Amino acid sequence: MRTFLRTADGIPIDSVYDPGAVVYETSGPGPDARRSPSRELVFVVAHGFTGDVDRPHVRRVAGVLRGYGAVVTFSFRGHGRSGGRSTVGDKEVLDLAAAVEWARGLGHARVATVGFSMGGSVVLRHAALNPGTLDAVVSVSAPARWYYRGTAPMRRLHWLVTRPEGRLVGRYGLRTRIHHRDWDPVPLSPKEAVPGIAPVPLLIVHGDRDGYFPLDHPRMLAEAAGDHGELWVEPGMGHAEHAADDALLNRIGEWAAAKAG
Repeated sequence: MRTFLRTADGIPIDSVYDPGAVVYETSGPGPDARRSPSRELVFVVAHGFTGDVDRPHVRRVAGVLRGYGAVVTFSFRGHGRSGGRSTVGDKEVLDLAAAVEWARGLGHARVATVGFSMGGSVVLRHAALNPGTLDAVVSVSAPARWYYRGTAPMRRLHWLVTRPEGRLVGRYGLRTRIHHRDWDPVPLSPKEAVPGIAPVPLLIVHGDRDGYFPLDHPRMLAEAAGDHGELWVEPGMGHAEHAADDALLNRIGEWAAAKAG
């Protein structure tokens, strides 16, 4: 099922729903019994910057997670066929909120968000700002703080976002339309958001070869989470969806299915 959702600030968000490859409960015996997803977990997947719902790596993530529940994928504002312009993690919480609301409206009683890189920061802030809406949160390859420029990939990303010529490259080379305005006000940082997620189970996943954010970022997030957070540092893993292999995605699916039950 594919549709456009409308965010609280009026942005159309291209979204896809894939039923899970698990057994549904039925309303009773016989051929007329109706299948209900009411007890089935649904994953809402938040992609990284310059991704979109049709990218092969996003479809692969959805395909693996379907083994553990239904999956909602969507393109953040300014990405793919969605409207608006990317604010690189600020207003994107409204896009995720619309996707979570849609998942609930489809009848799912259990919802887990899974975010990668920029999407990883968005799931953290969304969970803190919308208490009571989620059953588990997974953040993969996320930053802990804003304006980090300590690695070459992040310096290139800041050029892409802050310079007019960089935004042209984003629009025509990466299919990503980036807003020209600075954040005002600066949103709550991921590290500041994390304590507000409790008591919802939280999983933080990070590769020890992440070229964007070194290991002090996930460790800061885990420290902020305290007892309600869990940290997986993955040996040999790089950054975000491209680096998350099927074995890791299966482990994430198993974790979320257990924690959100």
